[in-house]
Amino acid sequence: MRIGELAGLVGVTTRAIRHYHHQGLLPEPERRPNGYREYGLRHAVVLARVRRLTELGLGLAEVRDVLADDAGRELVEVLGELDADLARQETAIRARRERLRSLLDEAGRGRLSPEGPVSPELADFFGEMARSTQGRPGPESVMAAKDREFLVLLDTTASPEDRDAFLAALRPALGTPDAVERAHEVYARLDALADADPADARTDAAVDAAARTLADMLPDSLLAELGTEGASAVAEGRGVRDDGFLEAFFADFAPAQAEAVRRAMRMLAERGAATERGAETERGAETEAGP
Repeated sequence: MRIGELAGLVGVTTRAIRHYHHQGLLPEPERRPNGYREYGLRHAVVLARVRRLTELGLGLAEVRDVLADDAGRELVEVLGELDADLARQETAIRARRERLRSLLDEAGRGRLSPEGPVSPELADFFGEMARSTQGRPGPESVMAAKDREFLVLLDTTASPEDRDAFLAALRPALGTPDAVERAHEVYARLDALADADPADARTDAAVDAAARTLADMLPDSLLAELGTEGASAVAEGRGVRDDGFLEAFFADFAPAQAEAVRRAMRMLAERGAATERGAETERGAETEAGP
């Protein structure tokens, strides 16, 4: 048989046969005097086995092990590994389908986040944000949309534990009507800085007002999550990892907005330092007082 005839008999392409030659799965027959390769029954038997094994899901390296004549792995071992891998895939597919059903349910209720799909935890948080702003007049704040984009990025890149801890630290900022009003005041002040000229003397006062409003809104739970050093690092553009994230984060703001956020984080760090000094003074007083 020539290569086209062999391919037709076994049900593969001539390109696949040549690839199997290259991978060492199918021996190459010698060329006849006319320059053509002549395949025999043994080639068809081996090629048919390669096809059956690949249809089961084995990779070519695993097929090579099964076909090996010497110290290759036995077929039962390879099939056992394949079965375990398929079981893991089935579990992952079931989890993905469950997530898709949840998203479709949210969409049916008109509650699917425009930034989605996101984790159920972040979807719940976005739901809290939406409920807290329901009925507010006017268009949505640009800065509020940026906040959501940042949280979606966090949802994708952070571990579930870090994400949940960060969301828990932010929740008090939306916990009361007063807190929600402060959040919207922050958004309004930051939005107003979008086109502000940093060289204008009036801009510095607006930046400082926005920074103080933001620092006052940030809850102690966020300070506890970041730590005083962490808040200082954010203010200075120093991340835990030297991956350029904070540089990109601040670059996404207008210059006056970025400065307001930096100042707010410095104020948050100062609040933390003051709390630590107070706790240290209290411990010292208790020590002096004795039992």
